[in-house]
Amino acid sequence: MKIPVDDIPQSPKEISFSERIEELNEIYAKGSARDFRFPPSLHVVLVYYRSGKELFFHGRFEGSIGASCSRCLKDFSLKMDRQFEFVLIPDPATPARGAEELSRGDLGLSFYSTEEIDLSPLIMEQVMLALPTRPLCAEDCRGLCGGCGADLNREACACSATTGDPRMALFRTLKVGR
Repeated sequence: MKIPVDDIPQSPKEISFSERIEELNEIYAKGSARDFRFPPSLHVVLVYYRSGKELFFHGRFEGSIGASCSRCLKDFSLKMDRQFEFVLIPDPATPARGAEELSRGDLGLSFYSTEEIDLSPLIMEQVMLALPTRPLCAEDCRGLCGGCGADLNREACACSATTGDPRMALFRTLKVGR
């Protein structure tokens, strides 16, 4: 969704729309971790307004994202219902911008330099920030056995109980004092 900067009022205005996020599937497919599968769109409710040249946005997105549990590898549906907010300020257009040091106040800011704000990349960024680093199907997921691969949530492990590190087995057979 795109909003012309001149159409952003000083009093808050609320809009509701579906934002297409399927492009995130392509971004995640390039990486080594394929923990998430994104639907074609998420529902977004957004409130926006301006104060001088600063543009303020806050809202909420909701929907379901497919995920793979990082412990048991089972696919599950991750409900997304997150609030977000961001502020855009005019780009100072400094030619040597890459060479300057950011101050602590600059870290939470984003810049705009066109007469139209494209919300798509900003909302996709908020979706990526809301994703868990390690998706879990349940907080108490026991995962897979490292030896036999059994899903410990559904069945007992078929591995024999080992007594310690197998690399130390030779030392367990030694007799001390002979």
